[in-house]
Amino acid sequence: MLALTVPAPVLARSSASDIEAKSRAALQELYASNPKAAAVGKRAKGIMIFPHIIKGGLVIAGASGDGVLLKNGKATKFFNISSASVGFQIGAQGFGYALFIMSDQKLAEVSDGTNWDAGSDTGIALIDKGAAASLDTASLNKAIYAFVFSQEGLMAGVSLRGSRIKEIHPK
Repeated sequence: MLALTVPAPVLARSSASDIEAKSRAALQELYASNPKAAAVGKRAKGIMIFPHIIKGGLVIAGASGDGVLLKNGKATKFFNISSASVGFQIGAQGFGYALFIMSDQKLAEVSDGTNWDAGSDTGIALIDKGAAASLDTASLNKAIYAFVFSQEGLMAGVSLRGSRIKEIHPK
């Protein structure tokens, strides 16, 4: 019988200051590597950053990561993103998301403290490296632009489908 053990530190939630520091560093790295993300960031009402999401699975997969919501450059709330899926899949990967929230209405909606089913929100445009090249930052018309960054590992595809975002309260 094959047993999977996870070291205790992996299961522990990071502190608020650690999540914020990692999120700010990840955002600066994204801006440095992707000028379109920086342009979208200048127009965003809020930015939700998940600096490191881990996804893994064998037929059944799960993903999870903690992040922060920045409004006017200040950390206001902390969130966890998680998802589960079933299908032909195998492997593990790490990646990050930066969700640029473009309207005050959407910002209020996603930060109200209730669970947000991001995977079924039709107002989100998922931007990977290929889509970033053709993004016209002069005519942004989606409520949220989700940039994927720092992908590493061996698992095909990154998607918000099935993702749920909930507020957390780290120490």
